[in-house]
Amino acid sequence: MLKKLGISILIFSSSLFATQEVNIYSHRHYDTDKELFKMFEKKTGIKVNIVKAEAKALIKRIQTEGEKSPADVLITVDAAGLYKAKSSGLLQTIESDILEKNIPAQLRDKDNQWFGLTKRARVAVYKVGSGIKDQLSTYEELADPKFKGKIMVRSSNNAYNQSLLAAVIAHHGEEFALKWAKGIVANMAKEPKGNDRYQVKAVANGIGSIAIANTYYIGKMVDNKDKSQAQAVKKVKIFFPKFENGGTHINVSGAGVTKYAPNKDNAIKFIEFLASADAQRIFAEGNFEYPILKDVKASELVQSWGTFTDDTISINTLGENNAKAVRIFDQTGWK
Repeated sequence: MLKKLGISILIFSSSLFATQEVNIYSHRHYDTDKELFKMFEKKTGIKVNIVKAEAKALIKRIQTEGEKSPADVLITVDAAGLYKAKSSGLLQTIESDILEKNIPAQLRDKDNQWFGLTKRARVAVYKVGSGIKDQLSTYEELADPKFKGKIMVRSSNNAYNQSLLAAVIAHHGEEFALKWAKGIVANMAKEPKGNDRYQVKAVANGIGSIAIANTYYIGKMVDNKDKSQAQAVKKVKIFFPKFENGGTHINVSGAGVTKYAPNKDNAIKFIEFLASADAQRIFAEGNFEYPILKDVKASELVQSWGTFTDDTISINTLGENNAKAVRIFDQTGWK
């Protein structure tokens, strides 16, 4: 059963849980997180236990476990996953002066059931020397016929694309979003496949001219052990589109305390630690994500890409519009 849910690491049993432990169900899969877990253990003496899987599988598991769920914290890579967990009644409101101070209202749940911990921008990546940069401007314009056969983008099943379309809905409504998504499909260089890095590599190798990707993937391609990634990223640059009536689309990776958390206090301490300056610096330097703390700078590499203005819509909206976005994708044939 658990294998069907895609759970990759299973370490929990009722006998394992002592008072000074915190049990994390996480969709994140980065080395920086391992470093942060060790830091938290050393700082607090609280042991961190981890279960890793995709958000959908983790949410399904928490639902199946019910009141007996050992999960204390749910971490996802996208705001829509956190919204799904909340709307399914799997999270609880918590009180934390630290989190309310450190995390802007725009980047956390309106009921304080989940909190954004890092930011990612979804951008246009173009090949150096292609001449396409001068044609780039807004997200809306990416659907213009002038880009026919030029756009590389992953599947509509991907949460990042669903959240981007949710933002389009927030700015312009469903009718415009449907037209926009149809325009993107018409402009695709090839049928969607692969992850964001695949799109970037394709553009670097002359397939299409514009890849839609999250910024942190670009950082992870630099000096990558996979030489094809390291070579490809040298051939491209980042452009920060914006909405006509807003800024650059951002999403968050974040966390919430589960409804039946057996170690609630430890769970709150853990999330507060991830929102601290020390942890934010590790997110920024090690995983090329944008910190949510204003006093913590992005890595030098990320800063070298340039600056942008965050879009002003609440991150909550990405979850609220997710079902609408999925329905629109189904209508457009965006595979």
